[in-house]
Amino acid sequence: MMPDKIQHLIEPHVQDLGGFQARRLLPSEALTLVGPFIFFDHLGPAVFPVGKGVDVRPHPHINLATVTYLFEGVLLHRDSVGSVQEIHPGAVNWMTAGRGIVHSERSPEDDRNQESVLHGIQTWVALPDEHEETEPWFRHHPAPDLPRWEEAGVSFTLIAGTAYGRTSPVQIFSPILYLDIQLSSGAQFVLPSEYSERAVYSVTGELQLDQVPLVQHRLAVLNSGASVVISAPRDSGEATNDHPARCVIIGGEPVGKRYKWWNFVSSRLERIEQAKRDWREGRFNSVPKETEFIPLPQEPEHKQEQPM
Repeated sequence: MMPDKIQHLIEPHVQDLGGFQARRLLPSEALTLVGPFIFFDHLGPAVFPVGKGVDVRPHPHINLATVTYLFEGVLLHRDSVGSVQEIHPGAVNWMTAGRGIVHSERSPEDDRNQESVLHGIQTWVALPDEHEETEPWFRHHPAPDLPRWEEAGVSFTLIAGTAYGRTSPVQIFSPILYLDIQLSSGAQFVLPSEYSERAVYSVTGELQLDQVPLVQHRLAVLNSGASVVISAPRDSGEATNDHPARCVIIGGEPVGKRYKWWNFVSSRLERIEQAKRDWREGRFNSVPKETEFIPLPQEPEHKQEQPM
């Protein structure tokens, strides 16, 4: 039975991303978006032996922004606007696809020379109607540039948006809430109700919402207007200063109905159809120094996309 303040409790769908697994929480059968967030993947933790790593070949996006945030490991980002950037734990890679961008994500060569770990969160943020066709761009924000603070055994990192009187330097297009929070044993904090839509993801299992346990790897979508107390109870015996409980909070204001097909998100079905043709016919810009690409998935003839 769900607590009164939880609207949906979403279980992950495990995806194989080619050599490692991701737990996909959004979109789900129950819900498409939380605020502007239309995609939420918990990557790993995955352990790669020597000589192996992540190889996500070049693929396209439109009308959204991708946001990569790592707990452990390193990824090398390349894209069709010429960006080449390694991301390390605690930093943010924000890529605005706008009218169209192509990118790849791979393990750097240095990581392949030793056993390596990858663990983090990747989200997609749907752009408001007036910004869907903006020029594509990429920005990297090192970990020290993000607002970080501690209160009574709770460590906060503001990945994007505004919360608790602080604002992240990450450029956004609509009101958004994105936090990484770690709690030592016995610690708690109040998540206020200032955004219309919010959800709490349990990276670890030593968490409670209003004193009700939140199972690990669940996305608890909260009712609008409800403030909740999130805690790591002392009697769990698991959350410590060395191994804190951890949750990720997403939310913001809704951007309206969105369609998703493969890597394409848009408010307009015809725009997704155009993106399919453009990728199939090679009209997207390429990623420098990349020769591979992910082909357009096959689909039955006359299949109509349905809003998720």
